[in-house]
Amino acid sequence: MASQPDCLFCKLVVDGDHVNRADGFVAVEDINPKAPVHLLVLPERHVDTFREIDQFPAGEAKRMLEFVADTARDAGLEDYQVVVNVGPAAGQTIFHLHWHILGGGTAFE
Repeated sequence: MASQPDCLFCKLVVDGDHVNRADGFVAVEDINPKAPVHLLVLPERHVDTFREIDQFPAGEAKRMLEFVADTARDAGLEDYQVVVNVGPAAGQTIFHLHWHILGGGTAFE
């Protein structure tokens, strides 16, 4: 899917303060961090949730996971959590697929 004009994360893809960017993906700092390091990885393509991961060709999905790992490494993290909230009951509040990278301390919830 193309970007959605009313989607906050689609706007961040275009105009955000990116800490990392690669073909098709960006990373930004979370504005409400739950850890000393809390980054969000966003695909440029708008997909509502992880349930729709099949909208990404296999190669692009693999590059997305590699980008998550590269972003954590570039942030200096060796131990970290990667979280994807899928649906409102799981805490997803913005419906644009995104990955949380949490690190810089002990385990986070």
